[in-house]
Amino acid sequence: MSKIQIVYHFGEESVCMTEEITSFEQLSLREETRKALKKMGFAAPTPVQAQTIPVMMDGYDVIAKAPTGTGKTCAFGIPLMETIRPDCADIQAVIVCPTRELCIQIADELRQLMAFRPDLRLACLYGGQPIAKQLTVLKKNPHIVVATPGRLLDHMGRGTAWLGNVYTAVLDEADEMLKMGFIKDVRRILNATPGDTQVVMFSATISREVMDVAWEYQHDAVEITVQAQGESRPLIAQFEMLSSGDRRTQDMLAIIDELDLHRVMVFCNRKNTVRRLSDRLHKQGRSVDCLHGDIPQSQRNRVMSGYREGAFEILVATDVAARGIDVDDVEAVFNYDIPDENEYYLHRIGRTGRARRKGMAFTFITPDDRFRMRDIKKYTHSEMEAVAFNDAGHLVTENGLPLTEALELQIEE
Repeated sequence: MSKIQIVYHFGEESVCMTEEITSFEQLSLREETRKALKKMGFAAPTPVQAQTIPVMMDGYDVIAKAPTGTGKTCAFGIPLMETIRPDCADIQAVIVCPTRELCIQIADELRQLMAFRPDLRLACLYGGQPIAKQLTVLKKNPHIVVATPGRLLDHMGRGTAWLGNVYTAVLDEADEMLKMGFIKDVRRILNATPGDTQVVMFSATISREVMDVAWEYQHDAVEITVQAQGESRPLIAQFEMLSSGDRRTQDMLAIIDELDLHRVMVFCNRKNTVRRLSDRLHKQGRSVDCLHGDIPQSQRNRVMSGYREGAFEILVATDVAARGIDVDDVEAVFNYDIPDENEYYLHRIGRTGRARRKGMAFTFITPDDRFRMRDIKKYTHSEMEAVAFNDAGHLVTENGLPLTEALELQIEE
């Protein structure tokens, strides 16, 4: 059940509306959409869906601050499905996101939403995929385009993607996209859409760059904030452990074995570290594969598909993969390296504890990392418990509590 509070801003005035949304039926969705949601396992709308869907369907611009794993794709995807005109051959909705992985993830989820809508067509455009394949898809006149900024501009320049009849433009992970230097690309894309296009922005943080775009392209936008609490708060127990160098590998494997983990993600800061760690784990007989920026896109797709399907148990990756991975049953995340940016910590651990499952995150530190970890804890409002191996080789907290008990206590809190 989601009690939603929406604040409409009209100039200097604001109107607050509170409504209780308990089912998708209250949102007056098409039967085909409700069937798809049921097939996808959604019993009731998440808070971000309950807040966003009716507002978008009413045609308002939206700027939403929401944590990862809260159902954002369906939040903007459902209104798109409800308002697309199948008889129009033009692109009517464009979704722009910062990475290939996120682009593929969004497209996959939208295709699930379209399971009972054969009258709708979608194109997924990103760098690293053969341009000829994308040209073939674009010739079929897609109604919805999901794209990275560079590849979308490439098609716009070729004349193979025209945005002159776009009704809705969605910027997903807007903060990350603008931080990566796509501000000029985003402006060129939005400038190519009609002046009355509905502009929807989803962002983990509302930075100055995000606000600049909002002020320039949005009109009377509805501001939505979804806190990571209650039913939306990821159930993630967080721990830190003194370990460094190659010892981290053995400590990590000992944790995996003691907790009997079979679905793990390991994050490193550098591509070389990813390669070395993946090779080391493979030589030790572990079921492992890796993702980093130098891997060709076709291979990255195969690795991600394999991980989703359970073909291997440990995925080692750089942060380039953190935002594009949507696997509900990741049991644990390991920060083999402390992330370079504070917000990356949240993006990493957000890969576990999804879909209301319990998760855990372990960060390896050295004594010199105390101040760095203090910054991360302050920025992310995270509580982390120190763990170590006792004389018997079992994981315990500083108070000697077995890790399995500490896990339950952390998550309950």
